[in-house]
Amino acid sequence: MEFVIVTGMSGAGKSRTINALEDIDFYCVDNMPVRLLPKIAELCIESSKKKTRVAVVCDSRGGEFFNDFFVSLEELKNQGFQYKILFLDCADNVLIKRYKESRRKHPLMEEGENMSIEECILKERELLNPVKQRADFLIDTTFFAVTQIKEQMVSLFLGDVKLGLTVRCISFGFKYGSPSEADLVFDVRCLPNPFYVETLRHLTGLDEEVRDYVLKWPQTMGFTERFIDMIDYLLPLYINEGKSQLVVAIGCTGGKHRSVALTQLLFEHLMSKELKATVHHRDISKL
Repeated sequence: MEFVIVTGMSGAGKSRTINALEDIDFYCVDNMPVRLLPKIAELCIESSKKKTRVAVVCDSRGGEFFNDFFVSLEELKNQGFQYKILFLDCADNVLIKRYKESRRKHPLMEEGENMSIEECILKERELLNPVKQRADFLIDTTFFAVTQIKEQMVSLFLGDVKLGLTVRCISFGFKYGSPSEADLVFDVRCLPNPFYVETLRHLTGLDEEVRDYVLKWPQTMGFTERFIDMIDYLLPLYINEGKSQLVVAIGCTGGKHRSVALTQLLFEHLMSKELKATVHHRDISKL
């Protein structure tokens, strides 16, 4: 059974995530008390219609029960259930904006208390930090459009996430901020920029003309050779360490040309070696 525990910051997109997982045939349970995790896993296995893909949301809405999170994980392990933790994060200022727009009460805002949204977010971060450190998948939704959450779930879970290392290749623009979930970040703003070529400016790194332009320069050839060699060297080390996910982020100024071309190159290289990889061009559609 593929058992995914979805958790993270309130307002980071857990509801949309669970909807996206349901769309790709996960049996989903929202707002599950953490003490019931072993029981729901057991019931899904014993059901006459055996559930092979299960996702449950456990978060700070569980109140005091959330303190039992690691106890329940240990019980799952002792009963032979394997699981993955998917943690959703988001920048504080974006969380504040989302709460103001939705006008919903933060789950840690107790009745009668005069806590601000900022104080609730800080308190929740402190509560969830140990869980975040244990997460197998960390998704930062700060710069995500609504549709991108579903794209991420499809990328992560339509493959077999139980086997080996998944390399998530992300392109981004530094002007929009670096992805906080990245394990390795590479800055390619030093390479020749197609933005200054009038015929290429409105294209992207997925277009052949831009890709050819980016890759033709001696600077890019030198970078690419060393970059690919380093990734090939590092991957077995991460696999031996037992890491289940490696996030490699490549950034240029706007996240539309150089970073996209080189991220796509890395993704295609990994696929040619029959490694498990996903690709996501975070800022490709931004102006």
